[in-house]
Amino acid sequence: MNKIVKIALVVLGLISAVLWYFLPGSEVPAGEAAESGAISGMFTITFILLGIAVAVSLVFTLMNLFTNPQSLKKTLIVLGSFLVVLVFSYLLASGTDVNLDEMANRGIATTETTVKRIGTGLNLFFFLVAIAIGAMLIGGVKKMTNK
Repeated sequence: MNKIVKIALVVLGLISAVLWYFLPGSEVPAGEAAESGAISGMFTITFILLGIAVAVSLVFTLMNLFTNPQSLKKTLIVLGSFLVVLVFSYLLASGTDVNLDEMANRGIATTETTVKRIGTGLNLFFFLVAIAIGAMLIGGVKKMTNK
């Protein structure tokens, strides 16, 4: 298996090197360069490698979670806590923060639901930042007081 992976990586590396050679130069307009077959090939290889990396990392993460019950328990607690913060963020978002008629006059079609989702995302971001800062401060204080 390891030998097959190495051979596949060498082949992909060689294909990428050939595609790199055929990339359009800087004198080619951006519109034409974007439609180049070499760039499309490079993007295809990138997406394939990204997909493989994501799939492998998910498989090994899930295997580790299910073989270690303590780890699974901690993960479920973190996911539950995240869902609680998400629901709290959704409940705090009003959806009426923006004048929808004014947005429509500017050519931006939006609804109260869209505004509420954006508000939820912002609230969630702020709560998670506050939690991260709090965790760092608590960790720093504990570390300073243990010495």
